[in-house]
Amino acid sequence: MPPPRTFSPIGYQWLADHFQVDPMPHFVESYVSQPGQRITEEKAGRRREVYPQAQVRLHNVFDHLDFALKKEGLHLELLRLILPLLPPGQVADHVKQTPTGKNTRRIAYLYEAFSGEKLPLPDLTTGNYVDLADTSLYFTLPPLKTARWRINENLIGTVHFSPMLRRTPALYPARDKELHARCTELLGDISPLMFQRAQRYLHAKETKTSYAIEHETPDRQRSERFIALLERAGTEDFLTEPGLVRLQNTIVDARYAAKGWRAHQNYVGQTIAPGYETIHFVSPKPGATDLDFLMTQWLQVEWLLTAVGPLPPISAAAIVSWLFVYFHPFEDGNGRIHRFLIHHVLAALEFGPRGMLLPVSAVLLNRPAEYDASLEVFSKPLRSRTEYTQNADGQLTVTNSTLDHFRYIDCTLMAEALYRFIEETIEKELPAELGYLQHYDVARAAMREIVDMPEPAANLFLKLCLENKGHLSRTKRKHAWFQKLRDEEIAALEIAISKAYDTELPGMDTA
Repeated sequence: MPPPRTFSPIGYQWLADHFQVDPMPHFVESYVSQPGQRITEEKAGRRREVYPQAQVRLHNVFDHLDFALKKEGLHLELLRLILPLLPPGQVADHVKQTPTGKNTRRIAYLYEAFSGEKLPLPDLTTGNYVDLADTSLYFTLPPLKTARWRINENLIGTVHFSPMLRRTPALYPARDKELHARCTELLGDISPLMFQRAQRYLHAKETKTSYAIEHETPDRQRSERFIALLERAGTEDFLTEPGLVRLQNTIVDARYAAKGWRAHQNYVGQTIAPGYETIHFVSPKPGATDLDFLMTQWLQVEWLLTAVGPLPPISAAAIVSWLFVYFHPFEDGNGRIHRFLIHHVLAALEFGPRGMLLPVSAVLLNRPAEYDASLEVFSKPLRSRTEYTQNADGQLTVTNSTLDHFRYIDCTLMAEALYRFIEETIEKELPAELGYLQHYDVARAAMREIVDMPEPAANLFLKLCLENKGHLSRTKRKHAWFQKLRDEEIAALEIAISKAYDTELPGMDTA
C-alpha cells in the first residue's frame, strides 16, 4: 500500500502560517507534496499549485519570499503585514547577496515602504528598472520610476492602496472593442426618433430594476430624479466627495440625506426574526484612519481610470463600482450608486453609442445568485476576519483592525462577472427592449385601424393585454374606457396586439 500523500504549504501560505497572520486569500496557493506529483487545480477563480518536494527546496523566509514573488504574483496585504516584522539587518544581509536581483529589489523596496525604515545600504546606480507588478500577470498603469532600488511602481494605485486586476482569458482589451462594436451595430439599425425614445425608455427601465434589486419601488418623483442622473452619466463630475454626496441626496429619502462620508459603522445583514439578524458584510470603520483614507485613495484611483483611461472600460467600471459598494461610504443608497457608477464609468470612457444606456440592472435582477456571488468574492472571506459586537439596538462596533483587508482588493472575478453581465445585456436584454418598443409601434398602428381610442385608454388596453397573455380580462372590461367597446372590437384588438408582439392567442386564428 503506497504511503499517504502529505502536503506542505510554501510561498505566501507558508509565510502567513509562519508569521501567524490572516490576510485575505490570495488567488493562488502553493504546496509541496511527498510523494511528489505536479498538479494544478482551479476552482471558483482560485488556483492550487502542487509541486513535487524534490523540485522545490525552500529553507528560510527569504527563500519563500523569492518563490512567492516569482510564482504567485503580488500579495501586498501579506507583504505589508510580514515585512516590517523582519529585522532590518537580516533584510540588508539578504539584499547584499544579490543586490541587483529582481525579487531582491522588490523585497527591499516594499520593506522600506511598509516599515518606514531605510535599510543601511547605498542606492543602486546600475541595472535596468524592474516592474513592481509583473505586466504579464497584472493590468498596470504607466510606471513611476523610483531611483533608489530602480523599481517601476506600476500599480493601479500606490503601495499603500491599490486594487489588483489580473490578466485572465476572460479579460482582454479587444473584448471591450468587440462588445462596443456589437452594441453600436444593434443601435445603428434604428431610426433617430426610435433612438431618442429608447434612451428615455432604457433610463426608466434601469431606474426601476436598480431599485427592484433592493426590493424597493420608488415613487414617481424619486424615479424621475434617478432618470435625470442616468441621463447625465459620464458628462457630470460625480466622482468627488461633494459630487457623490449630491448624488446620494438625489436618490434617497430626504430624511437620510448625507452631508459627507458616514460617521457610523454600517453593515449589510438580513433580519431573520425580531432581534435576530444574520450579518453578511461589515464595511470599513468610519473615521479618518479607515473609511476617510480609503475614500481618498479610491477617488484618486477612479480619477486615473476615468480621466486617463489606462484600462479597458468594463474592467475600469468594475473596479470603481465594486470598490465603492465595499467601502459603503453612506448610510443609505450605496447599492444604487454602485450600479449608477457602472454606467457613469462606461459613459465617461465612451463605451457604446453616446447617450445610450445599457440596461445592466435588468440582467443583475434576473441573475441574483451570480450577482451576489460577484459581491461575495470579497465579502465572504472578509466576514470571518471581522470581529465585532452588537448591542440591543442593533448598533455594531468592529473590535479588530480591518483596514488592510480593504487596501488591495483583487477585482479580477468582479470584472469577469461584469463582462458576462454586459455581454448578456448587449446580446439579449438590449435587443429585447428595442424589440419591445418596435412591437409597441406596430401594435398601436394596428389598434388605430380598429378603434381610434384616446392615447391613455389605448396604452392601458395594450398594457393589460400584455400582462394577461394577450387577453383583456372580464374584470378589466368593466373599466369606463373599455365599456364602450364592442366584443368584436376587443377581440380584434387582442389579435392585433398578439400579431404585433408575435404571441399567438390560444383558440384564435391569427392568420
